Amino acid sequence: MAELRPVALPPSERTIGQVVAESIRIYGEHFWQLLPLGLVVVGVDAATLHRSLGVQTLILWSFAPLFAGAYVRATTVVRNEPWRWAAFWAGLMVFLPFPVLLRLYILPGLAWFGLLGLAVPAAVAEGLGVRDALRRGWQLARADSVHAVAGLVTLGLVYFVSRYALLVLIHGFGGQGQTGAAMIADLVLAPLVFVGAVLLYEDQAARVE
Repeated sequence: MAELRPVALPPSERTIGQVVAESIRIYGEHFWQLLPLGLVVVGVDAATLHRSLGVQTLILWSFAPLFAGAYVRATTVVRNEPWRWAAFWAGLMVFLPFPVLLRLYILPGLAWFGLLGLAVPAAVAEGLGVRDALRRGWQLARADSVHAVAGLVTLGLVYFVSRYALLVLIHGFGGQGQTGAAMIADLVLAPLVFVGAVLLYEDQAARVE
């Protein structure tokens, strides 16, 4: 008997729970294409190990181009669209304040991405320039700001909870050190957040329409 799965709601009606579920499904379908995106987070893990808070912030800034590139790459895979440099530059501009916001608390950083981060998939999907993409990202966020911000916060929570569980599993049964286990967990789980952000763009775009 074929496995029954609930019918996915259209983007205009999709709940946050379905955003997470669809993100997991799409990540599974494109696993080998999306998995390398986790190397960006692994690189940050390795570079910031045993560093002071100030140095960690500077290192995170230095990784901004890689995070922007990973976000654009995730969008091109999920939506089957070509690479657009305007999306990369928009992503770079959106990411720059994030290291400071992260030091304040993780939630302001996620809220910032929820309000402006949709500029990246907008630039890819709609062929926009940098300025128009940033404007479009702000417009999309205002269509349903609670859905946009809460969606990213939920994806962040799923990531951190799953990361902790996977870290315990790898460290407890795989004989790996704690640092190595954390890097493996980040490699596998980080791309899920990029995928979820692209789906949030689709939700917000449908709500604007």
